[in-house]
Amino acid sequence: MALGGYANRIAHVDLSTGTVTYEPIREDWALKYIGGRGLGDKYVFENGYQVDPLSPENILCFMTGPLTGTEVTMSGRMAICTKSPLTGTITDSHHGGWSGARLKWAGLDGIVVKGKAAKPVYLYVEDGKVEIHDASELWGKGVHETIKTLQAKYGEKDLSVLAIGPAGERLVKFACWVNEDDRASGRGGTGCVGGSKLLKAIVIKAEKKMPKAVDRDLWKTAHQQALAKIMDPANVTSPRKGGLSVYGTNVLMNITSTMGALPTRNAQRASFVPKSEKISGEWVKEHILVDDPTCHACPVACKKEVEIKEGPFAGLRMESVEYEPAWSLGAMCDNDDAAAIAKMIDLSNDYGYDAIEIGDVLAMYMEATQRGYVNGTGGLQWGDVFGMIEVMRKIAYREGVGDILAEGTEKAAKQFGHPEIAMTVKGMGIPAYDPRGLKGMGLGYATSNRGACHLRGYSPASELGLIPLKTDPLAWEGKGKLLKLLQDLHAFSDSLDLCKFSAFAEAAEDYAAQFSAVVGIPFTADDVLKTGERIYNLERYYNNLCGFREGSDTLPKRFLEEPSQEQGSFGHVCELDKMLEEYYRERGWVNGVVPESKLKELEII
Repeated sequence: MALGGYANRIAHVDLSTGTVTYEPIREDWALKYIGGRGLGDKYVFENGYQVDPLSPENILCFMTGPLTGTEVTMSGRMAICTKSPLTGTITDSHHGGWSGARLKWAGLDGIVVKGKAAKPVYLYVEDGKVEIHDASELWGKGVHETIKTLQAKYGEKDLSVLAIGPAGERLVKFACWVNEDDRASGRGGTGCVGGSKLLKAIVIKAEKKMPKAVDRDLWKTAHQQALAKIMDPANVTSPRKGGLSVYGTNVLMNITSTMGALPTRNAQRASFVPKSEKISGEWVKEHILVDDPTCHACPVACKKEVEIKEGPFAGLRMESVEYEPAWSLGAMCDNDDAAAIAKMIDLSNDYGYDAIEIGDVLAMYMEATQRGYVNGTGGLQWGDVFGMIEVMRKIAYREGVGDILAEGTEKAAKQFGHPEIAMTVKGMGIPAYDPRGLKGMGLGYATSNRGACHLRGYSPASELGLIPLKTDPLAWEGKGKLLKLLQDLHAFSDSLDLCKFSAFAEAAEDYAAQFSAVVGIPFTADDVLKTGERIYNLERYYNNLCGFREGSDTLPKRFLEEPSQEQGSFGHVCELDKMLEEYYRERGWVNGVVPESKLKELEII
């Protein structure tokens, strides 16, 4: 295959036999599914939908895209794709930092892992080859210590380490892979799948070898246009000027809380005003910010490294008090202690589990305590940070009530006999947006192919006015059309694999031009959206085969039946049924099921 941007080499690791084989990417797959999320999901699809997520037969794909590790701005992402043990759906979860770029520089587009090792192992990647090494001495260690141990062995220079922690080892259903201490592929339980295979870590050693664009003239123009948009002071991405760069993702905390769109106390409320100020990006910048690290080829530097200098958590230095975990371990749990939130995010990274789901789990447990549903498990009070920290430890090690909560928010709520207090969709906890104040996000949660997710189609970009295509957050009309557009666009960018935040400045034509230049084939904005649609429909088809069919696209009743009592969204519920009708019409689906005609139209079958 002569396409630019690709190493054209996938490593297939069979842990059951201890063998590694290599193959090129099928050119038809590359052209139809691109890389990253799309290509990883194609491998998962071809592996079969009936596979048990925690069986040796399930595969775990670590994938880059054709733009990963190139000169393209914000091109440092890696996708981890598998069948989720949390939801039973297909899932892909991405992380930033440097491991995606280094995997490409090491001469691989991806690693596909199957089987189960006889004892704990890690993979070592260098010069296009993957070796399997004994990880017995690493098993039981937290992510931070695991990374330090491997850095001591291989040297920190030109090295990236991905690892699972105790949560992954003990098959906590929302365990994740953590890269370089703080960058997590958080959602869907990818680390749980790693634990089931006794795969502890992946070590990537590679000097910078950025692939060059095939069409250098087109590249010069495409790159300059895309970079100009990212740097434009009018955009939230503008370095040192835009809100995303100045305050990080947590620039949203005060905004969503003020507009009545921040789930609080397990979404019993839709605002954390006035406490939200104390956990906001503005507060973090003023009081505890010490550095702005960045990822490969990124001028935005949204990561915010903090240091706690006083109180019980003094001496902690970590990144980052980002919007999602600051919300999940903050407002969702009625906690306004930013230092404690930093500590708990750091613990989430060290234990190796999703910092969004853990907040949902704790908040559900707090509401169960509030209502007397805990069935003698002890309970947890709102805002009790030391109680939260102890329950987090119990979850990581499956001790006591932690063994129940380790199954995830939805299953744990059912165990308590009250599934209605689980703020989940398809088994996965919601992120930091209340659908009563951001209607498009409600549709986004319901129709996400990996369970409740804000990143499949980030409608708040439109509803919060972050992009030129602005819409009313409290209006449901038009959200079906909007969401399809954004879902298709993001499916493509996730397959390149570019940072989601590039979409705050760039559009489909920018992605098309850069892809065309790097890969060397003509590609248009229409091609971008059609490819994204194909990827989204492949995922939906997989889920349909797994049993997610008519009626699966829904929301917790709280968002549908309990009106917001907060300023900004007062009296509103989420009109999901109306939006779904419009969305299915736009998608050409029949009550959430992809018809054969659509599969043929998109050349999926």
